[in-house]
Amino acid sequence: MLGDKPLLWHVYQRCQEATRLDDAIVATDDPRFEETCRKLGIRCVMTGEHATGTDRVAECAQHLDADAYINVQGDEPFIDPVAIDAVSEGVGHLDATASAVNAYTRLTDAASAIDHNVVKVVVSAAHNALMFSRQPIPYPRSEHPVYFRQLGLYGFTAEGLETFRNLDQGPLERAEGVEMLRFIEHSLDVWMLPVADAGLAVDTPEDLDRAGIVLEQAQASSGSP
Repeated sequence: MLGDKPLLWHVYQRCQEATRLDDAIVATDDPRFEETCRKLGIRCVMTGEHATGTDRVAECAQHLDADAYINVQGDEPFIDPVAIDAVSEGVGHLDATASAVNAYTRLTDAASAIDHNVVKVVVSAAHNALMFSRQPIPYPRSEHPVYFRQLGLYGFTAEGLETFRNLDQGPLERAEGVEMLRFIEHSLDVWMLPVADAGLAVDTPEDLDRAGIVLEQAQASSGSP
């Protein structure tokens, strides 16, 4: 719980605040999440078991016709709706070499660079992902290295999702637990889109405590109960 609501409720609200999405749907293979969604009045789709969230979205896409599919991971309660809209718009600008859009932002917290729960990304001059890792990349040889964090926010066409679904997991994806590496390992581009969202993914109990503080501060500044 975050505040008095489940974590997924907060993610769903951020999606509802995005202006470019026609619908927001929770995809899960867990009956407990389905029951939570039912109680909250959130549309939910049950899927089979999958290795990654993108595999799950790919299954949903087979039954839901859309121009674009935006995967917002359920551990991002403060994801910026503006970033969601930016990724949605970015899907429409993908060229023939790119299979997905992935949002990223600069890390300002030095501790996050060595946090294995924070996925770092190295980006080419053409704004394509070169590598994702839970280790600090690039290697901090210089005194002031610059690190970028991959956000759990992806955009796909139906064709991109179908491509992803039909690719085998490679050793890098399995080792790092980062699904976008599947494209990289098969020499397919992931277009990285910079956004201003600092984000706060909730992966640990400590993250949840920090998220609670952020929520309280936001409610205090807005006057919300």
